[in-house]
Amino acid sequence: MHRLLLLGCLWFLAAPPVSSIFQRPTGTPAPLRLQYLLEPLHPTVHTQRGATATLPCVLRALPPNYRVKWSKVEPANYRENIIIITNGLYHKNYGPLSPRVRLRHSHRYDASLTITDVALEDEGRYRCQLVNGLEDESISLTLHLEGVVFPYQPSNGRYKFNYHEAKRACEQQDSRLATYQQLYKAWTEGLDWCNAGWILDGTVHYPIINSREPCGGRLLLPGVRTYGARDKQKDRFDAFCFTSALQGQVYFIRGHLNFKEAGQACRNHGAAIAKVGQLYSAWKFSQLDRCDGGWLADGSVRYPIAIPRERCGGLPDPGVRSFGFPSKEMRTYGTYCFVG
Repeated sequence: MHRLLLLGCLWFLAAPPVSSIFQRPTGTPAPLRLQYLLEPLHPTVHTQRGATATLPCVLRALPPNYRVKWSKVEPANYRENIIIITNGLYHKNYGPLSPRVRLRHSHRYDASLTITDVALEDEGRYRCQLVNGLEDESISLTLHLEGVVFPYQPSNGRYKFNYHEAKRACEQQDSRLATYQQLYKAWTEGLDWCNAGWILDGTVHYPIINSREPCGGRLLLPGVRTYGARDKQKDRFDAFCFTSALQGQVYFIRGHLNFKEAGQACRNHGAAIAKVGQLYSAWKFSQLDRCDGGWLADGSVRYPIAIPRERCGGLPDPGVRSFGFPSKEMRTYGTYCFVG
């Protein structure tokens, strides 16, 4: 026993100070400080769908024989896709963003990336890299779209989508699978949903504000609950979709219409029957507020409430209410139309 105590004391006396335990090992290089690129004042750029956005990348000096490379990190597969490479006055664009990107070039030190007609899939993390032999350096920026997240399930019930079907379903409703950051933000703004759904990176989650028995129990704290990564082919859940501002207008046509008549009523006005994402967007960005249920393109019937009131569903919070998927032959509802 005395020998163990003695050994412990000797170890303590020989041990380095606590602060030095966490110091960088000898020979490990320190992170490279930016020599040519300026650190952006605001690493997140906020925008909306359809807008023009610029991601700043400015040089403090021009090294000899350098290139600037812009790329985007895709959350679905964590790959970095090249967008544009510049070499002096010449540049080349790559990938699906190619027709909508250019370098701002407001002065000779400016390598900022401008994206026109911003699309839903443009949201994410971008990297501006200065390629200069052994002295490469880069900065990261995030393009953030203002928008709204909504849960989505098909007419045949909950937990019917594998990952690829969920992705396709969101795209058919003028939206895309939400990122975790978008879902988390929606939860902080009040999204409370008990059904688990796919998000863009292939993981499955559900956001809970009010803990309750059917949703994991009353003892679990509120939060974005997670099932983690699931099998994209075999596992089946709902979807969490994300949409942003519209380049168009959603409006209501009153009537007692079945689904087929609803579509024709919109076409008679030079419009199309609205998609679910378009109705959510009009509710979020245009404060569309109607107490009337109306057909949508997927065969569901919904109505948007911006100002909650007793005779419009009775719920205390704003939102898009749903009557589900009634029989398409029912002549009971009006229709929501979209014109671009």
